[in-house]
Parts: sequence; structure tokens; C-alpha cells
Amino acid sequence: DNGSTRSAVNFPQVSLPDHGDTRRIMHIHHNEPGVLKSINQVFFKHEVNIAAQYLQTDGDIGYVVMDIESEDATGLMQELAKIPATVRTRILH
Repeated sequence: DNGSTRSAVNFPQVSLPDHGDTRRIMHIHHNEPGVLKSINQVFFKHEVNIAAQYLQTDGDIGYVVMDIESEDATGLMQELAKIPATVRTRILH
């Protein structure tokens, strides 16, 4: 599972390339101003580089997939889940 959502019903359509030697994290959220900023602040706070980031929105839902240069994503996931607009977060690889 690389995070692509092609052919998904009622969900933003995203086709993603392979991610190489990075960790891939998925974040589903309510499409509201400032959510992407909040997501990026989590990585900035922990000095984690975002190697790639993909965003697609569809009405009320936003879908972000990030390739990050960090071995440990568990703590990051907990902080991402605390963002008020978060619907779901998941480590894809």
C-alpha cells in the first residue's frame, strides 16, 4: 500500500510514486484552513525533513501523504492525531 487512492469512491484521487528510503505517513482531515500548516509544524518541531508531500482535497475531506526522513514515526503520529481537524493518521511504510 503506497497511499494511492485512484478509483476510490467519495475520496480525493491521488496517484503516488514509490517512496524510496523514507517513511510514508497518511493524514486524512477535514478540509479547513491551517491544517497543512499544523501538520508541517509537527515535523518542524521534531526537526524531521519532509522529502515529499502530496495533498488533495475533495469537498470537506483533505488527504495528505508525506515521505519523511525519520525512522521513528510513532511519536509524530500521536501529535498528528491531536490536530483538531484530523480524521485519521496511518503509517503506510
